[in-house]
Amino acid sequence: MISPRRKERLLALVVLATALFTPPLLLVADRAGGSPSWLPAYLFVAWALVIGLMAWLMEGGRGE
Repeated sequence: MISPRRKERLLALVVLATALFTPPLLLVADRAGGSPSWLPAYLFVAWALVIGLMAWLMEGGRGE
């Protein structure tokens, strides 16, 4: 069974992922920096962050 603390952390991660991929932030990343589009780099970093945090969250709490 998943502990209540882990459920809270998973919910916070879902909220963070939703916030990272909302259109206003995507538009800011797309228009930042001038000529080259930073959108692919932003998407890659944000997706890697979400995956890394999910892996850390799911594997990190074995002692609970």
